[in-house]
Order: sequence, then structure tokens, then C-alpha cells
Amino acid sequence: MILNASGCLDALEAPEVALGLDAFVTKTVTPQPREGNRPVRIAETEVGMLNSIGLENPGIDGLLSDKLPRLAELGVPLWVSVGGFAASDYAEICAALDDRAEVTTIELNLSCPNVDEAPESAAEIVAAARPETRKPLYAKLSPAATDLPETARAVQSAGADGLSLVNTMRGLALEEKTLQPRLGHELGGYSGQGLKPIALAAVYQCYRATGLPIVGMGGITSGRDALEFLAAGARAVALGTILFADPEAPGRVRRELAEELDARGLAGTEAATGLAHSRGPVHVA
Repeated sequence: MILNASGCLDALEAPEVALGLDAFVTKTVTPQPREGNRPVRIAETEVGMLNSIGLENPGIDGLLSDKLPRLAELGVPLWVSVGGFAASDYAEICAALDDRAEVTTIELNLSCPNVDEAPESAAEIVAAARPETRKPLYAKLSPAATDLPETARAVQSAGADGLSLVNTMRGLALEEKTLQPRLGHELGGYSGQGLKPIALAAVYQCYRATGLPIVGMGGITSGRDALEFLAAGARAVALGTILFADPEAPGRVRRELAEELDARGLAGTEAATGLAHSRGPVHVA
């Protein structure tokens, strides 16, 4: 199963790309509309990129009245990414989405590096959202968490049905001549191939800690990358930064993954999930 990472694809502007996915994940929606952070918002780095979009979105009312009906016309299963600045924000949006048949899954963005975080813990936010919806809830976590496996266990106990691993990590890029921050918000979320080893470790540890379904993401550019995330414990993968450079990545990665599986005599993606765990327990330095 191949998805996009939230915020890395506008399905209404590039429907042909979205149609190559097994599910489309919306940009994160908040209770009220947001203009986002001041420019510059995106900066390429030696490996990967930084972004500081700041959760620009039309708010839940705008999503429900305008964007969601148009996205549903694409015929691709829809995941809605939900954000906020308090646990009550997440609960409010989940309640508003509960009766919307267009939405198959809700992803709780619990780790955006470009805005102020809610004061509650990830588990407290999941616990607040859980009673408000019957839809599957996936918790999107940060690789910067002090004890990511413990956080994963906590959101599982609070009612999360799955995990999205990982979000971006906070980073900085400086102008070559002025040595001033290249982003208007100074710091941004780092993504791209350099994030892959960190994301793989997160998937590996959280799979062992919870057994929950995991969408793995972070630096995936090829079918080989996707295979490694499956082996670490993911059941699905999401493409992010690669979509900016290669809009045809969903189809290409799908073909390459099929070739990787066939070369190893694996019947499908389910047969690959968790293969990296065959040698025993994870050891954390």
C-alpha cells in the first residue's frame, strides 16, 4: 500500500499523481483556517529539504464544504490529517469527520515541527479524539521523541489503531553569503533521504513495541527503500520529498517493489513485513 506523506501532494492540482496512490492523505487541517508561516517556506539542502509551511489550511469547515467533496470525486480512498493546539482541537475535528463517508481514516498529526505543540501528551490527545470517531485513528509521531517506543505504547493504550512513522525533524539551513537562516521561520522540518535511517529505526522499534499497523515514511525514493521499511515492520509506505522531484514516483516505486519481492521469492508485501526482526530483540544504544 502506497500513500503520500501529508502536505507533499495537492491531489486537486495533480490528480494524475494521486490516482497512482492506494490512498491520499490530505494536508493537516485545524479547527480554524491558517495562513501558515511567512516566506521563505522551502529550502533545499545537500541531501533533502527543509519546509516551514506552518499548517496552512482552510480550516475544518472549508475542508468539509469545499475540498473534501472534490477530493472524493477522484475515487481514491481519503485519509484526513488532523492537527491542533490543544487536545480539544483534535477531538472537535474528529467529531466533525465521523459521519463523512468520504473519509476512510484519520491521521493525528502529533508532531509538526513548525508550529507550537499542544500542551497535552500524544497519548492524551489520542484519548480525547478516540471517543469522537469510529474511524481508524493513526498517530503520526516524531522521531525526536525521548522514548519513541514508550510513546507508541502510550498512544496504543489510548486507542490508536495504527502509527505513521515518522514526521520531519527540526533543522536549519543558512544562506551561503550572509549566513542567515534561509527559511522565513528560521527552523523547518527536515525530510529526504538523510532521514531514512532514523525513520527505519523508528519503525523497527515501534513494530516490536506495539505490533500496530505502521505506515513507514522518511527518505523513500525506490522500491528497495520501500522493501526495507516493510522489513522493519511497516505494512504500508508513504512517499514525501521524492514527489517534488518525481511525480511518477508512486508507479515507479510500486513496480520496483514488486521486482524486489519477486527476486526474493516473496508472495507479496505481507510476506515482507517484519522480516528484519527474525534475529531477535532490538537493542537500543
